[in-house]
Amino acid sequence: MRIVTWNCNGALRRKLSSIELFDADIVLIQECEDPAQSTDEYRKWAGDYLWVGTSKNKGIGIFPKKGHTVKRLKWEGQFKIPNLVSNNQSTHWRTSDLNLFLPFLINDEITALAVWTKGNNSPVFGYIGQLWKFLQIHREELSHQKTMILGDLNSNAIWDKPDRWWNHSDVISELEEIGMSSLYHRQFNEPQGEETTPTFFLQRKKEKPYHIDYAFISQDMLEKASMAIGKREDWIDVSDHMPLSIQIHT
Repeated sequence: MRIVTWNCNGALRRKLSSIELFDADIVLIQECEDPAQSTDEYRKWAGDYLWVGTSKNKGIGIFPKKGHTVKRLKWEGQFKIPNLVSNNQSTHWRTSDLNLFLPFLINDEITALAVWTKGNNSPVFGYIGQLWKFLQIHREELSHQKTMILGDLNSNAIWDKPDRWWNHSDVISELEEIGMSSLYHRQFNEPQGEETTPTFFLQRKKEKPYHIDYAFISQDMLEKASMAIGKREDWIDVSDHMPLSIQIHT
């Protein structure tokens, strides 16, 4: 099975031919528009899709191909930091407070979480802080076999801050504790924060490369998986992000 995750940088309806080059089984796209409010061609291509967003033009879309199926999982919950005297609103949160996450099932067999972390109007818990908060609520759901987390985290260990306990590195540690590892870092044997292959070019400039898109795979599937990252010269004209193509070998 081939799964592609890509931040398309908007207007996916104009970039469908680029996606078709992958011949993917499941296509997971960040920063795409809702097919229900777009063109006929895009709606037809989308098929039996899933979508969630902050506006009709900015969301996560899941598009099954070749007879595969996707089913949305209704994960809801809440979390409160224990042993604090303060009742400040920031010490507790709900799943619905966080952006953007879309849990789903592939072929009623593989649990996947599509991610596009957002600032969410939070100067403290933006981006990787959103995923950290999500993990506090849904650690159990993500602890099982045949599980993946895929998407644009807008995060890297190079931006860790010493006085925060929800840094990128802290999230990686929590994922390792529940049996999930970054496929890229396992495959290429590179430490977090020292990636040699970028997934994003700030302002599309070659001299501003970053690695901020990821695929985390449960241990039972990790040895059966491999990844390829799109090359800048092939994709920079259509997006500032490079697509990740994940192959799950059976």
